[in-house]
Amino acid sequence: MVIYVFTAIFYLLCLAGVAHLIQLEGFELKQDALYSEETLTEHMQDVLTFLSCILFFYASRINFQLKIPAVLLAALSAMMFVREFDTYLDLYFFDGAWQSIVYSILAGVFVYLITNRGSIFNALKAYSLTPSYGICLSGMVTLLAFSRMMGKGAFWHSVMGDDYVRAVKNIVEEGIETLGYTLIFISAIELVLICRKRMAKNHKHCTDQVTQ
Repeated sequence: MVIYVFTAIFYLLCLAGVAHLIQLEGFELKQDALYSEETLTEHMQDVLTFLSCILFFYASRINFQLKIPAVLLAALSAMMFVREFDTYLDLYFFDGAWQSIVYSILAGVFVYLITNRGSIFNALKAYSLTPSYGICLSGMVTLLAFSRMMGKGAFWHSVMGDDYVRAVKNIVEEGIETLGYTLIFISAIELVLICRKRMAKNHKHCTDQVTQ
């Protein structure tokens, strides 16, 4: 029971910390804050997607039962990272570089799923029974649906009229996006903890069998 309380407090502090970091640009630059590409909020999104990708991939390496969903989530996080990094890829490589990378990842995922098609259902069912699933789903809905709806320019033009300020729209949209990325990152942590716990349990079971 105690561990769950501490976990909840830890995640609460994480989300509060992310919210504070989002506010820093506003406190520092005030009316000049734009929340555009070169901001702490955008860089946080880069870091969160990159770390999520690493954690999901690590989880796929240490647990066979949850390998397929972990690989899929790692690939999805990688595509999100590439998408958030699109400006630099187009600038330093070639225009449309991020699309090429994303399509390559998608092709790899498609081949992987065909190769493991017989195990997909059971693996996804097993993942749906973990705490990581609910947190990840919440993050995906927040990121892919809610942030997009709240970031619609037409809505903000309607609300603010002639007083429309793009930075306000950006703050709301980017802030909600960062919340979604944070939830996905937390789900990646949860999945790693679950996989490590199962790995330790299996190791103990094998050890007990050997000693018997």
